[in-house]
Amino acid sequence: MPAETGTLVGLTLNLHTHLEGWVRPETAAGLAADAGVDAPAGGWSDAMRVHMPGDLPAYLARVAVAYPLLRTPSALERVTFEAVQDAAADGCRFLELRVGPVTHASEAMPLEAAMEALCRGLQRGIEISGIGAGLVPAILRHHPAEANERLAVLAVRHRTDGVVGFDIAGDELNFPDLRPYVRAFEIAREGGLGITAHAAEAGPASAAREARELLGATRIGHGTRLAQDGELLAWAADDATCIEVCPTSNRLTGAVRPGEIHPLRAFLSAGCAVVLGDDNPRQTGSPLSSEMQWLTTGGGLSGHELEYMSDAAVSHVFCDDETRARLASA
Repeated sequence: MPAETGTLVGLTLNLHTHLEGWVRPETAAGLAADAGVDAPAGGWSDAMRVHMPGDLPAYLARVAVAYPLLRTPSALERVTFEAVQDAAADGCRFLELRVGPVTHASEAMPLEAAMEALCRGLQRGIEISGIGAGLVPAILRHHPAEANERLAVLAVRHRTDGVVGFDIAGDELNFPDLRPYVRAFEIAREGGLGITAHAAEAGPASAAREARELLGATRIGHGTRLAQDGELLAWAADDATCIEVCPTSNRLTGAVRPGEIHPLRAFLSAGCAVVLGDDNPRQTGSPLSSEMQWLTTGGGLSGHELEYMSDAAVSHVFCDDETRARLASA
């Protein structure tokens, strides 16, 4: 698929991927040795990989395998730097890198220190790789409101250091109510950050509209359940709410059941703006280049549909006008 040229350049924008899903197994081994963390049976690569479809909590448990390794500023800086490098090597031209800093903060590494480390790693990665990139801090559904609002304040403060957006992630199945997070998102919006939200992945289709109306999200992460509700799907198209799809991840989390057609087809048929991401490439074994290839195989997209998604990515990426114009003209 000629995604590197012409109007398909937008398909090389990775608009839904998580830092915790980019940790190299060899880096994990080194960080574990430094931290005195025992290696898991079978090694780090096997421990992080999701081997078969399950549910969202089971998937997130594999993502969390790396959490004990990300407790110092140097560790966060390193994995952020390496994530940008690896994305560039995979052909990515702009990377929005999501991360849950509150998860990794502690008395030994306050939240501010964690944010500073992430920004340093991002900037180093940009300088060495030459690609564009931005951080999208994510609050997690099980964290207290005070911590989430503090993260929003810091995210806005670090806009000049590479923070471009704000997100909510975590266990939607067990923490479905979005009302506790409204103030954090108000802070982020007022500070000029792009707003996205994981919604309607494990929860009902209505969660996508709630994320739009309560949090101000212009993009919905996954949103797979929208395809089950024609009325809400039409609303998403009319409202110009963009949907971020991660096909391999959607199957591994159980958001798309075995034998089901991926909702990407329903999204496009309804006229929704759709963009591509790889979610957690170490867990899925499917980086953006593989997800791009799926679009023409399992997804069966036409050239026109590929261009439509590419244009949507350039239109909806969280970046400044100069960067958007450069991406559009590439």
